[in-house]
Amino acid sequence: MSKGQPFSVRLDERTEKLIEAEARRTRRAKSAVVEAFTEETARTRRFPGIAFRGDDARRRAWVIGTGLEVWEIIHMLEDFGSPEALIADMPLTRAHVRLAMAYRDAYPDEVDASLADNRRPVTDVGILFPFIDVASA
Repeated sequence: MSKGQPFSVRLDERTEKLIEAEARRTRRAKSAVVEAFTEETARTRRFPGIAFRGDDARRRAWVIGTGLEVWEIIHMLEDFGSPEALIADMPLTRAHVRLAMAYRDAYPDEVDASLADNRRPVTDVGILFPFIDVASA
């Protein structure tokens, strides 16, 4: 995605200290921290009911009230075949499923990457993470 035009912003002192601390902690430029905070906040406003969790390197969208990440709901939706079937069998509401679907439609690469990670063959898991005992099927 291309970047917009640069502009300047003045933050109140407390917010600037927070940005500086986060920049030091994550070893990123202050501008990168402000960009990440802004993007995440814009997404939560665009999709009320979505929040983010995880470390800085891999923040993930989840649906508030479910404990599930968006990709997990999409994965179950694919397995169940329809929103109706998913809602009938799982403790999810139509609003939860619609929200996950809308987020997936807006950010398909992000959701698809998480789905692909989850679908990684067991043999790859053993190679990538040799300290994990992989049970044979």
